[in-house]
Amino acid sequence: MNFFSNIFRLCVMYALASVIGVLMLIVTAFTIIFKGPRWYFKRNVRNSRPECMEDASLGSHGFLRTQDVRLHYVAAGSCSKPLMLFLHGFPECWYSWRYQLKEFKKDYRVVAVDMRGYCESEVLSGMHNYEMSKLVGDVKGVIEALGYSSCVLVAHDWGGLVAWTFAMDYPDLVDKLICMNVPHPDRFNEHYYDNIRQKFMSWYMLFFQVPVLPEMMISAGDYDSVKACYKNDQMGLRNKQNVTDDDVEAFKFAASQPGSCSAAINYYRALWRYPAEPRHNPVVTSPSLLIWGEEDKAFDKDILPGHNKFVKDLTLKKVSGASHFVQQDEPVIVNIIMREFLGSSE
Repeated sequence: MNFFSNIFRLCVMYALASVIGVLMLIVTAFTIIFKGPRWYFKRNVRNSRPECMEDASLGSHGFLRTQDVRLHYVAAGSCSKPLMLFLHGFPECWYSWRYQLKEFKKDYRVVAVDMRGYCESEVLSGMHNYEMSKLVGDVKGVIEALGYSSCVLVAHDWGGLVAWTFAMDYPDLVDKLICMNVPHPDRFNEHYYDNIRQKFMSWYMLFFQVPVLPEMMISAGDYDSVKACYKNDQMGLRNKQNVTDDDVEAFKFAASQPGSCSAAINYYRALWRYPAEPRHNPVVTSPSLLIWGEEDKAFDKDILPGHNKFVKDLTLKKVSGASHFVQQDEPVIVNIIMREFLGSSE
């Protein structure tokens, strides 16, 4: 029965994805007509990091190998301090945590990784290389490769989805969990299937199942959509001074590395193509903090109630006026909330 239900689910998914793909193909055609093919197909080559990513106050660059992949990271703080590990979201990279790296490096060994396929981490071909078990395995491998037995795990968006899952699989490796603007995966599934608004808000997840076209649209106009994520009035930061043109260039550098755009989209493809088996007890037992920017346009606000049945020890903090990219939008407030949580949990 599970086999046939899974086949039916995939058929429905790909049928809807095809409809959205046709609509987006029409949008692409009009964009090329009105903005011109020169604008649409412009792709600047970025062979070296922008200067802001070389800021020594953020930490030093390094690489490590775990499982089947070579990962890039930036680290600061004494190795004698506890590990605080950061996982970024889409379409981001380690640089998303610049405000937190500076804030917490005096108390922790802070390490922000580029997740597999992103920025300077190795790109692996095939969507199967981005299924959840691989992503969770990377986190475990990073902790061990850095010489630690546990960490404070801090994550946002896609990194948060991995972090919630990791905390369920390896509770002994997570001293404390801090997730930002990403619901517990079982709470998301529960809400997604019952809430039409969330279905519409998550339309892009279906679109990303289409081959080639999502990569074309994200990279169009020299990755103009990456800039729009942070700068436009719909999805972008409310405090736009917190993401400068140099910062945007850093995120464009990450997205424009060979294969990185497809790798990032393959996270979504693998999520639907290789769904995780239902858990008997999908509960996070580590002390957990969920920070939520209330102006998030990716998730419906009604997704927040109901988390207590999936998280044993949960603290929820809402940040008024902040966007989906809450740690960049309101870094001072987010850092204060983190410190209060970490202090109260010790």
